[in-house]
Amino acid sequence: MSVRIAAVGDIHVGTSGTDLGELWSSLDAHADLLLLAGDLTKCGTVEEAEVVARALAGVRVPVVGVLGNHDVHTGHGAAVAAVLEQAGATMLEGAGCTIDVAGTRVGVAGVKGFGGGFPGSSCADFGEPEMKAFVHAARSSAAALAGALAQLDADVLVALMHYAPCRGTLVGEPEGIHAFLGCYQLGEAVDGAGADLAVHGHAHAGSRRGATEGGVPTFNVARPVLAAPYTVLTVDPKRCGGRRDEAVTQ
Repeated sequence: MSVRIAAVGDIHVGTSGTDLGELWSSLDAHADLLLLAGDLTKCGTVEEAEVVARALAGVRVPVVGVLGNHDVHTGHGAAVAAVLEQAGATMLEGAGCTIDVAGTRVGVAGVKGFGGGFPGSSCADFGEPEMKAFVHAARSSAAALAGALAQLDADVLVALMHYAPCRGTLVGEPEGIHAFLGCYQLGEAVDGAGADLAVHGHAHAGSRRGATEGGVPTFNVARPVLAAPYTVLTVDPKRCGGRRDEAVTQ
């Protein structure tokens, strides 16, 4: 049986605006679970998180999410996550969870992630303390993702993050800002764990589909890219671990 995964990020909800509750109200007819790829709020306030929480109240499938850079902007990321968890979402940061979909175990490991770039144009752990701290943040986040993925025993293994783990989904964004949109260390974590699927947001002008260096199908689900309330990724568990490019369709 195929697993239908709805996913979206970068909805940037303020204290007023689009009625996401209405847009997500029939999601269960099209998907078995919903992944939220960060930047769920505009500025990371509890009030904005409460608007998202009200929208989640009408979602009748399991919801798993990570925070994005907007969600931590005011320094209240933990409070934002707590509001969403009270609404029924499982919020991940260096952790994983397993969801049973009609007997298929779907494991999701999540982190916010960080920037740093990709081979040929990446930041180096050298020089000023500020640069070393930047690179350390990227490496630490990737290590947390790798650890969370390694703990999961699942039929379908999904890596969920806000920042991108590969270049392919950044096509369309200016190359000069790729180092601020993702990093290769996240991709190494995804590949090292043998994940079946990677999902991220953050790249508003990027491309929908790419792949890590190891060939793991990777989807940019930023709402500006989707131009829709969510996309549905259909995963065939029988093909996972084999022809990965054929295991996931959108």
